[in-house]
Amino acid sequence: MTKNRRQFQIAKLLETEFVSSQVQLVNLLSKAGIEATQATVSRDLEDLGAIKVKVPGGELVYAIPSNQKDVASENDHLRRVLSEWVIDVVISSNIVLIKTPPGSAHVVASAMDRTTVDGVLGTVAGDDTVLVVTTVEEARSLYARLSELSGLE
Repeated sequence: MTKNRRQFQIAKLLETEFVSSQVQLVNLLSKAGIEATQATVSRDLEDLGAIKVKVPGGELVYAIPSNQKDVASENDHLRRVLSEWVIDVVISSNIVLIKTPPGSAHVVASAMDRTTVDGVLGTVAGDDTVLVVTTVEEARSLYARLSELSGLE
């Protein structure tokens, strides 16, 4: 098993499973026929840029903000991230505010920063809030698109 294939499998697992520990990830890889040590998994998570985020219920799990290259995959990834992590979307003038569970705002902001989203001038992430700055003219359509991608409309 090459490093790239192992890391690809890790990324797939983190997209489909709530993985809260490196030991759990080693066990999931083993079930998939991939033998790896905890130390190897630790280095792989570092290489992939994995971070721990809170999921509803308060558990911390590993997530990879985004590693997709093409626009179709970027949009799919953004839709998945928004549908999983966004609680509410609010608009005020040229700012669209996104509410997330505590500790999750950086996942949403990172996904938006790595995806081409028309009208976004920039994002700022706090603990559970993302401020998306846009032009006044683009704010309504951006609000509608983010609400749709989040499954809130």
